[in-house]
Amino acid sequence: MSALLRVENLVRRLEGEVPVMLVDGVSLTIERGQFICIMGPSGSGKSSLLYLLGLLDVPTAGRVWLDGEDTSRYGEDELANRRLQKLGFVFQFHFLLAEFSVLDNVMLPMRRLGKLDESAARARALGLLDQLGIAEQATKRPHQLSGGQRQRVAIARALANDPLIVLADEPTGNLDSAATATVQQILRDLAHEKGQTVVAVTHDAGFAAAADQRIGIVDGKINAEWLQR
Repeated sequence: MSALLRVENLVRRLEGEVPVMLVDGVSLTIERGQFICIMGPSGSGKSSLLYLLGLLDVPTAGRVWLDGEDTSRYGEDELANRRLQKLGFVFQFHFLLAEFSVLDNVMLPMRRLGKLDESAARARALGLLDQLGIAEQATKRPHQLSGGQRQRVAIARALANDPLIVLADEPTGNLDSAATATVQQILRDLAHEKGQTVVAVTHDAGFAAAADQRIGIVDGKINAEWLQR
């Protein structure tokens, strides 16, 4: 395996009259094809770290290397392009567009990237929905689906541009146990069968039990002891 994502001395601080430290000197390396879970108590900096790993936020200090590239030298447009090309995102609240069909929601990232024509993008979107067991929902609107189905659509959308890394922020936070197990298996299979790297923030120890590696975060710092509590 080769390092796909590496960060060194990553800091994210909110400036103000009383500065708030969200991420405090984190260094870690993430290899290709791993399923990794970031865990920690509420307010520990888990999501803040994930947003930095996903280039959705800019660190106060430290650097992020993605696929061998030092992202600190990129401007906003280049960062947006790298996110679109190399990263896929799944959130607790799926953020599907209510006015679009399931199929159109999955096709959106491909339309933005512009590498595939409409016919090829449609075929890929339908293929992803089929792999996730919801191809029959392609013409429906998000409000017509169950929570678990909506999250599978969100995963299909995250995979649309064949990203190197899928980053998930509490992807099962609003799901029942059956849907949680399904999403857990999908993300695990992405890493172990498809070779895509998955990094998920979760508070659910059962969900994290399937991970290849768990990273504990407390007060913005890596804390392996917290995982042993």
